[in-house]
Amino acid sequence: MADFPSNVTTETSTRNSRSSQAGGSRLRGLTANFTTALDMSFIRSIQAILMMAEIILGLIQWALIASAPYTIFAAYGWVMFVAVTLWILTTILFFMILYGAQQKLTFVPWPMVVMVYHAAAAVLYLSAFLANAASVRLWRSSFFYNHMAAAAFFGAVVTIAYGASAFFSYLDWKGDGGNAANNTVPT
Repeated sequence: MADFPSNVTTETSTRNSRSSQAGGSRLRGLTANFTTALDMSFIRSIQAILMMAEIILGLIQWALIASAPYTIFAAYGWVMFVAVTLWILTTILFFMILYGAQQKLTFVPWPMVVMVYHAAAAVLYLSAFLANAASVRLWRSSFFYNHMAAAAFFGAVVTIAYGASAFFSYLDWKGDGGNAANNTVPT
């Protein structure tokens, strides 16, 4: 029994490990694991499309504001805070859902968390849009007037996108949960 560890090997081999031992590419196995981790059904959903629109349009909005000397008017500090913060949080949430964080963090009530996030983001973006739209006239005689007017437009579009995301998240949260009894037709 003393020579048990030296006589027994506990390694198992798979197709990928044999090909890497025989000179195959380890990158092939890595990319296979990477693509299986992505939730491709999420990418095709309306919620993912809305989140991508929020990310892209939110980036355009805060880039337009950041290109002007926005610190002159206090309202734009709030607009920039909301735009940048929600852009970062939406990007993080998008990638968490894309990589299946809901399967790894099962203790989090994901449908409710996503719904509350989008509803809060819609309210915050509405306040930022109103502050931006109300302050555009202050830039009328400036070169940056068009930047701020375009930022107000994109703020309105992002507000609508967050509102739509909140609505679809609410439908997902209140969904039937896949109960087969609700989908049967009585005969």
